Amino acid sequence: MNARARVCAVSYANSTPLVWGLLHGPQRGMFDLEFALPSTCADRLRAGATDIGLVPLIELARQPGLRIVPGICVGCNGPVRSIVLVSKQPFAEVEAIAADTGSRTSVVLAQVLAAHLHGTRPRVLPHRPHLDEMLAMADGALVIGDAALAIDPSMESWQDIPVHVYDMGLAWQEMTGLPMVFAVWAAGRLPNGLLGEDLVQALQGSAAFGIRQIDDVVAHESSRQGLPRAMVREYLTRNVRFGLGDAEREAMLLYLKLAADLGLADEPSELQYLPQAQAAVGETT
Repeated sequence: MNARARVCAVSYANSTPLVWGLLHGPQRGMFDLEFALPSTCADRLRAGATDIGLVPLIELARQPGLRIVPGICVGCNGPVRSIVLVSKQPFAEVEAIAADTGSRTSVVLAQVLAAHLHGTRPRVLPHRPHLDEMLAMADGALVIGDAALAIDPSMESWQDIPVHVYDMGLAWQEMTGLPMVFAVWAAGRLPNGLLGEDLVQALQGSAAFGIRQIDDVVAHESSRQGLPRAMVREYLTRNVRFGLGDAEREAMLLYLKLAADLGLADEPSELQYLPQAQAAVGETT
């Protein structure tokens, strides 16, 4: 690249494989790299404070003109494990959801699922990801990212309160038969000297490096979060998916349409992509 691009990445475990090459591999030093919550990445991209960000999928409808890096995403095809609704009532009876302030795609997803599965429209109350406080203010708590990994998906009570735990990735897959995409690399207008093809090649290469070095990624995230290595491996190799293929693109369009149908965003006329540099990133098995 002719100039160093500013890149805002997400500070969750599910994004670590995507940036592993930027931190430790051949792409190290190619970008001015910073980390933030998904919502903050989106805000920085909107403000022009970064050139490319790992942004919530819903931002494609809220920031017209964003162009997606092809081939890579943060998604799932079944249980995602790190996006859960913990509720004191069955999902169909939830009237208010305290939602993690770092989340945008998942908040809309919960509303889409509530509407289409149960015909309900729960109120959404933004809150920091603290489960005790969230369940004190609402009958449901939507927790995402690293905070959700500390929640046992099989638990039946929290602090002696009976609860239900719903995996949002699984609920979407069961409803649509499609994978779910939560975040994509996206760029707005690039400054002179930054070439889209070079950005795509570097970001795809970083993700491919991270997937090849998944043992190192797992060891790092296990140590950083104090979680069992087997659990982190299962999460990063089975729950989370990083390839953006035809099924994922179909799922993205459906999600954005359903969000627009509920008045939660404007449906984009089309999704735009940066020029493809190489084949899509393979997935771990």
